Amino acid sequence: MSAFSLGILDSIKGKLPLGDWLVKGIEMLKESIPHILNAIRVGISSTVNFFSNILNYLPNLVLILLVTLLAWKRAGWRVALFSLLGLLVIVGMDLWGATIETLALILTSTIIAIIIGIPFGIIKSRSKIATKIIEPILDFMQTLPPLAYLIPAVLFFRIGDAPGVIATVIFAMPPAIRLTALGIEQVPKEMVEVGKAFGANTKQLLLKIELPLALPSIMMGINQTIMLSFSMVVIAGFIGAGGLGQIIISGIQRYNLASALEAGIAIVILAIIIDRMTRTGFKITTAQNKKKSIFSLFFSSKKEQVKQE
Repeated sequence: MSAFSLGILDSIKGKLPLGDWLVKGIEMLKESIPHILNAIRVGISSTVNFFSNILNYLPNLVLILLVTLLAWKRAGWRVALFSLLGLLVIVGMDLWGATIETLALILTSTIIAIIIGIPFGIIKSRSKIATKIIEPILDFMQTLPPLAYLIPAVLFFRIGDAPGVIATVIFAMPPAIRLTALGIEQVPKEMVEVGKAFGANTKQLLLKIELPLALPSIMMGINQTIMLSFSMVVIAGFIGAGGLGQIIISGIQRYNLASALEAGIAIVILAIIIDRMTRTGFKITTAQNKKKSIFSLFFSSKKEQVKQE
């Protein structure tokens, strides 16, 4: 090492206070938009409470039967039987309330991630400039350690359900964006040309051809978003997000491993049920989508011609 570089290092005293600068910057940003942050926090908490109240309104056995019937319709009798037995085990472990709270957190996080992720996936598939901007952000989001998401969430929204949902949304959203864009990009060019031959505009091509044909990929993105939400909701127990994640974190901290293990089993049961229902229940073949897309576009174009006449 040269004498010049040694002199520079010697002139630097103490640690570079980068963390302090970032915290001060975030505090200044919070002071400039307090009403917006408070509205986001209240809106998220209200949504979580809304889903929790709806799920708690139904008796345990009624909700279990509804889930079992839905699982049987979407994924077959084996998944339905597993759902029935698994949910009864959760009730037997006295974790039903925490399970409902976890499910409310996951529903809120997944809905927000889908509302944001699918439009961004559409934009990414349509614009090369948007791809160059969004792709590095997604890479950063998927390589950042999960615990690191909690720091800005707590700085902006303190502790509770709201920062847990925000961290979960950021962590779980990339698959929805990537797989939506991938599904649209893989739509056969011939199908798009057929749509243009019918006189379809850009909006009709998107709604009647591209999105229907990309639906299997989009649904896989939603499935992955839900699964990532499960993993992040547990980690969000560190910052006061309720449900099974808080029980797991509390059990580990207090060395009450029995309760932590029971909550972990409940998380696994719930994740398997939802995974099987979203993976197989909404599977639509590409051939079926092609027929539906062409027929819907054909009939819509005929209706528009009749209206013009």
